[in-house]
Amino acid sequence: MSSLIFESSYYAFGFYAALNALIMLILGMLVTRARVKTQTDIGDAGKPEMAGPLRAHANNTEYVPMALLLMWALTLPTFGAPIWVIHGIGAPLTIGRILHAIGLSRSTGPSVLRFIGMVLTWIAYVVGIVALFWLVFTSGTATS
Repeated sequence: MSSLIFESSYYAFGFYAALNALIMLILGMLVTRARVKTQTDIGDAGKPEMAGPLRAHANNTEYVPMALLLMWALTLPTFGAPIWVIHGIGAPLTIGRILHAIGLSRSTGPSVLRFIGMVLTWIAYVVGIVALFWLVFTSGTATS
């Protein structure tokens, strides 16, 4: 069964969607934990210890949906991107989001993990954008 994520674009997409949903859930739980700890009902209430969890969750929310949309579009039969393209988006996206969140949870200042996480996220975007443009402009006859 696990080999299906290396053989099917649909399974690979599902795998990365689930992993990134898990990351989002964990980041949301960390925000809730920080809110309880700091007794912050909404926003950051001017409390510096809220900045890291809030930005890690928000940054993830800003980047992951579009990357998943690119992956989903590439799995459509119209484009039928090769499996390596899906992994070329999903792997750097997922690793990048984890590294970015770890880096931001340790410090709200610049960090190597945050930088690597953002670069990996941008690589995922570039792979998805280039692949989708390539397939849009080089695919055969439109079906609808």
